[in-house]
Amino acid sequence: MKGKSFLFLSSIVAALGGFLFGFDTAVISGAEQAIQVLWQLDDVSHGLAVAIALYGTVIGALLGGIPADRYGRKVTLFWVGVLYLVSALGSALAPEIYSFMFFRFIGGLGVGASSVAAPMYISEISPAHMRGRLVALFQFNVVLGIVIAYISNYLLADIGENAWRWMLGVEAIPALIYSAMVLMVPQSPRWLIVKRDDVEKARAILMKIDPTTVEEAIVAIQESHQRKADVSKSRFFSAKYKFPIMLAVLFAFFNQMAGINAIIYYAPRIFAMTGVGADAALISTAGIGLINLIFTMVGITLIDKFGRRTLMFIGSVGLIATLSLVSRAFFLESFGGVPVFLFVYIAFFALSQGAVIWVFISEIFPNEVRAYGQSLGSFTHWIMAAVVANVFPYFANTLGGGLVFLFFGLMMVLQLLFVWKMMPETKGKSLEDIEKEMEGIEPLPKPVNLP
Repeated sequence: MKGKSFLFLSSIVAALGGFLFGFDTAVISGAEQAIQVLWQLDDVSHGLAVAIALYGTVIGALLGGIPADRYGRKVTLFWVGVLYLVSALGSALAPEIYSFMFFRFIGGLGVGASSVAAPMYISEISPAHMRGRLVALFQFNVVLGIVIAYISNYLLADIGENAWRWMLGVEAIPALIYSAMVLMVPQSPRWLIVKRDDVEKARAILMKIDPTTVEEAIVAIQESHQRKADVSKSRFFSAKYKFPIMLAVLFAFFNQMAGINAIIYYAPRIFAMTGVGADAALISTAGIGLINLIFTMVGITLIDKFGRRTLMFIGSVGLIATLSLVSRAFFLESFGGVPVFLFVYIAFFALSQGAVIWVFISEIFPNEVRAYGQSLGSFTHWIMAAVVANVFPYFANTLGGGLVFLFFGLMMVLQLLFVWKMMPETKGKSLEDIEKEMEGIEPLPKPVNLP
């Protein structure tokens, strides 16, 4: 298998890590009430049991770049699959709360590590003109995994008192399939050259992706490696990399300051605040999941045509408008349009922030430090996700929805300024040319279409 078929297969397999990411994150929603009753958990213990996977995610994101650099992106993805498998079986069979939390924590490690290794791997094997679409497949699979988890929970809900165990355990099936499929994909050719100095093996992989650009790609990667030969982990936080570091941290920060996790996690609560009934709240929540999936697909379709920056401009304006309308509805206590405003909000988020974040962060760091950069961006994303999820109920109850959504809207004004003044466009450029531009070095007069 060669060319586009080989490339698509490798990218899709890596992106399936995102499916497990989304499934593992959302599946707990069907089990959390059952485990609280079964083990008679108080509110604090119950909250910890639900949130423990998120803490694992933060640590997995922080440390995921280490094995990705040392052992390779492919090996890391394989062990991510194993973590999901162990977590699914262990959580489903747990005899008491402490072992349950241990196995959920392991699943969180997998989620965090996959958010580092999978986008980075796809970015490094993709041609410049297709990189946005292929890396964005990861986010699409995250959203798809969330939707499938909700459907799976619904289908298993009435099978008996141990339904929650089946909800959690069914993840073992895709985890096992994923781990086996990862063994069939190649190593990243950039990792082979930069970290293993194995040019011949990298050449063989590049030949399968695009035989017309192999030598140009190898030369560009080697030149990049020579410029960074003295880089070590201890020097990652240096002036040389301050611009991509700042871009990654700010992008991940604004991603969560849009309020997306508050809306995804607490959608029924938000709809209840507007006075709608429980059934309407559940239907509206399902609608949010469906719109998220549809417009993530739209973002994937547009990201290489219009570019990352253009999508972020469009998304920022749309998020400012919809968050302002939701805030106004709470201030005026006129909630009729809130479900529609939130649906439109999700659409704008999915085609911009949702589609762009993992693509952009995987592109802006040099080959030598990409694993550390991807880890930093993912870590920032998950820390902010935890903060927003933890404080939203308190501030919503204390300050009211009007001020909370006004705050999110003001954060999106700052994001718009960030996109306008700081964010570079990376569409259609090789990773090595992006690296040169980040360093202020002029790109090649005729950039080659590097895989």
